[in-house]
Amino acid sequence: MTTRPCVEQTETVATVPVAYWTFLVEFNLCSWWHSDLTAKAQRQKQTLEPCDTEYPAFVSERTIKETTGNIACDDCFKSFVIQQIPSSNLFMVVVDNECKCDSVSPITMEPIEIRYNESLKCERLKSQKIRRRPESCHGFHPEENARECGGVLCLSAKPTLVLLPLLLTIFSR
Repeated sequence: MTTRPCVEQTETVATVPVAYWTFLVEFNLCSWWHSDLTAKAQRQKQTLEPCDTEYPAFVSERTIKETTGNIACDDCFKSFVIQQIPSSNLFMVVVDNECKCDSVSPITMEPIEIRYNESLKCERLKSQKIRRRPESCHGFHPEENARECGGVLCLSAKPTLVLLPLLLTIFSR
């Protein structure tokens, strides 16, 4: 038969492990209410749907080098001249601005969405052909001189800008 001591041993501050005290200091009820860990609500992203759009376009014939015309407005005619610039894909457009043409709305390059009926949507998808990439890229005209488009004569470092940080480093000591 074993005997038990009459006085029970109580833990003292010295015998409690350091990790236990660290846990008690770090974890308290106050940290539940004032936490640095917060979550922010985010708005759900919009789901984008493909759509057909229409843009205004101008198609020119390469055989026509210059075109002139008049646009009838309220009480006057607005005249214009379109001329092709040789060896480039550019056109020069000159318009007479003496006539204020407020009755004709300006042509913008904003896309116009084409809306289909639900019944035509399936028919359009069935009849739509897969787009084919062009066989070659025409990024420039062979007679176009790209050197005349601008640029700098040469790139060189200015001696004062190269020596200035060096001098500032030496004299700042």
